[in-house]
Amino acid sequence: MKKLKIALDWTPNTNHTGIFVAKELGYFAENNIDLEISSPANDDYLQTPAKKLELDQIDLAIVPTESLLSLHTKENKIDVKAIYAILQEDTSAIVTLKSSTIARPKDLDGKIYASFKARYEDKIVQKMIINDGGSGTIKIEYPEKLGIWDTILANKSDASWIFRAWEGIEAQNQEVDLNYFSLNDFGIPYGYTPIIIAKTENLQLHYEYFESFVNATRKGYLFAKNNPEKAVDIVSKYIPKKDLDKIDVLQSQLFLNPFYGTNDSIGKMDNFVFQNFIDWLFENQIVEKRLESHELFTNEFFKN
Repeated sequence: MKKLKIALDWTPNTNHTGIFVAKELGYFAENNIDLEISSPANDDYLQTPAKKLELDQIDLAIVPTESLLSLHTKENKIDVKAIYAILQEDTSAIVTLKSSTIARPKDLDGKIYASFKARYEDKIVQKMIINDGGSGTIKIEYPEKLGIWDTILANKSDASWIFRAWEGIEAQNQEVDLNYFSLNDFGIPYGYTPIIIAKTENLQLHYEYFESFVNATRKGYLFAKNNPEKAVDIVSKYIPKKDLDKIDVLQSQLFLNPFYGTNDSIGKMDNFVFQNFIDWLFENQIVEKRLESHELFTNEFFKN
């Protein structure tokens, strides 16, 4: 058995269902993979998954595309590649409470945005505001990462970036009405999120193990897509109780299932989606170097 460690981007939720399904149903084991899954709750998000990968504390990290780009554009470049896209379309959004005076992104001028302090996050949000006719003069605060959503509910911040299938479902179940601002609706061709990345050197040295990981993961997500109730029974064992008390996990899973893609496309990535976002970041001077998508992802580990 080859031991691999993966760091989740958030506490266990339905974005991760296929991974927990693959572990629980033995898909990793039958491919000689012993997968250790690490939640950011273990260290209260002291380090991001990307940082843990950089420091060789883990073998795989679940991140947004921006983290992949950030590793490539550091002064001391970290050569990593995306090997699996959990979702084929973006399900994230900038949100505000409908009870607020913020009806569109331009209304965020002068308001408080609760940021995860990701390298490009703040500039992307400011650009969205500008694209909607605002000045981008948002007030940015950096609460503790795992508590950011609570600052919205408590009216301590005016906006933040969430996943519709998780915090969005929680808000719906608690009858909290939200305004959703999708980046794609405001001229930002947002890329894949979340994705699974690994160091290129390790991918080359241990090709067969990462191929086994990708195909076991794909099998897990296919199972979740085709058997949502059974998949929810599995992933719910790992979701923190405080979340289970607030979120209808099956509702979240059913929301996400179409975004996994078709049986053929599930997990795979498209060159245009990557390059379009990369070019937008460069053209808007958010990244200094125009990267090439072929350096950033590969579908080579899919057996079909």
